[in-house]
Amino acid sequence: MRRMGKYTAHVAVLASAVGISLAAWGATALVGAEDGADGGAAAGARIPSQRTTGPDRPAKPTVRVPEGIAHAAEAGGRAVNITIDDGPDPRWTPQMLDILKENDVKAVFCMIGPQAKQHPDLVKRVVAEGHRLCDHTMTHDTTMDRKPVAYQKQQILDALRMIEEASGGTEVQYYRAPGGAFTPDSRKIAAAAGMRPLGWNVDTKDFERPGAAAIVATVKSELSNGPTILFHDGGGDRSQSVTALREVLPWLKEQGRTFSFPVRTAPDTP
Repeated sequence: MRRMGKYTAHVAVLASAVGISLAAWGATALVGAEDGADGGAAAGARIPSQRTTGPDRPAKPTVRVPEGIAHAAEAGGRAVNITIDDGPDPRWTPQMLDILKENDVKAVFCMIGPQAKQHPDLVKRVVAEGHRLCDHTMTHDTTMDRKPVAYQKQQILDALRMIEEASGGTEVQYYRAPGGAFTPDSRKIAAAAGMRPLGWNVDTKDFERPGAAAIVATVKSELSNGPTILFHDGGGDRSQSVTALREVLPWLKEQGRTFSFPVRTAPDTP
């Protein structure tokens, strides 16, 4: 199930500036991976031993990652994964970073390529504070699963290059399809570039701005679905997301939860 939303006009201008047409950019929601959530993880993609990150940058080694969509936490047990999509945004990303730092929690930031290019300072801060990077495509096109393979490849790899360059060369470890629009081809493209396809279990629905209390209540009621929780730091007014994250992190600790990153090289579990 996908939940669509409208983004601000500056995003369309930004996408146009990099020569990419802005398709439907929606909020993401994925209750379960319909495309390879379980079985696909066992077989990894064939990955070159190195890849380049730019014409003036040396090649760097990659690791072999499965094509299956990841949900599980590396730490296992009662660990949860905080994932934050659609930034970086100069207003909301710093606030979320502050909250994460106050609670000593690390997260995965799923970034839009042009946003990362426009705000390299925020990308570098994300890396410097110990969080991980995730490719969330160029234009957040939630219809990617109905587009040609060449288009999917451009959306994924152009964003990867922008995020890596903005970060100063830090590895982008995950790929999350907008709206959960994974395909076998997009998963293969991501895995071949060293990025593990990344799903989610708890859709906070914060993109719809239902109120901070409703966002918190959704986390509490859906946490039994699995460990990976979805928030947003871009695409509009994320004040409710900020307020909810500030409340959710201490509550998770009170429940005996620890914090981890999503699995990357190991097979996922159902």
